[in-house]
Amino acid sequence: MSITTPAMIINGTEISAQIREELKKEVAELKAKYGIVPGLATVLVGANPASVSYVTGKEKAAIALGIYSDRRDLPETTTQKELMDLVLTLNNDPQINGILVQIPLPKHLDETEVLLAINPKKDVDGFHPMNLGKMMVGEPDFLPCTPAGIQQLLIRSGIETDGAHVVVIGRSNIVGKPNANIMLQKKHGANSTVTICHTGTRDISHFTRDADIIIVAAGRPKALTADMVKPGVVVIDVGVNRVGMSSSGKAILVGDVDYEPVKEKARAITPVPGGVGPMTITMLMVNTVKAAKMAAGLA
Repeated sequence: MSITTPAMIINGTEISAQIREELKKEVAELKAKYGIVPGLATVLVGANPASVSYVTGKEKAAIALGIYSDRRDLPETTTQKELMDLVLTLNNDPQINGILVQIPLPKHLDETEVLLAINPKKDVDGFHPMNLGKMMVGEPDFLPCTPAGIQQLLIRSGIETDGAHVVVIGRSNIVGKPNANIMLQKKHGANSTVTICHTGTRDISHFTRDADIIIVAAGRPKALTADMVKPGVVVIDVGVNRVGMSSSGKAILVGDVDYEPVKEKARAITPVPGGVGPMTITMLMVNTVKAAKMAAGLA
């Protein structure tokens, strides 16, 4: 008689809290030993509700850790020159170690030009081409926050990645591509054989059924179903999809994984919410502290 072992739930809320406690101590030590207070500037253009919520979360996280927070809220009518001038000002401000311009920007603004203008040493989002290039050769200053958070979930959950077949579903510049690159590096928490699947992939199930670890960033509710995975797989669900409202008026969120059926076959799985999501802001704080140490010659 076979006994099914319940899947381990990879709790991003708990792991994120562990990392933040470590960071809080590190920030206090930097201040006590060297007089260094890491500084993060957040720039918000317009009043998109989701963007306001994200920036507020980042500001609260920074303050809770003892990081100096400089929040700049700009009107929807801000011109390209005004935004570029602000980025230049923050680049030259020694109190600021990290700069985050909240995306998306209003349609009349050129996001690429703005992101390219950020000093790579202050690019704590990890999206400047220089930082992406360093990541590709295995010598990163900063890793993009969501992929870095996923790697930490695997490491801190004791998931063996060395030699594992990792399938990444999704090829975005924010999650899919950097995640694949991180996992193939010859390093702890990586050293995997990586397959990238996307909308042009024929028979995705052929690849997912062979995977030891699946990272799903498809942008589509329940894109990964139980018939697409083998028993004992580890599943990381990056997706957050609103599929309706509860009777109490709260948004119903689901991931890119058909959670309950896949959980019955998986060895470990992240929930939505409470999986990957909490890690993103936490890794932004990790990058900000690292930027402060780099600026002081301590990293």
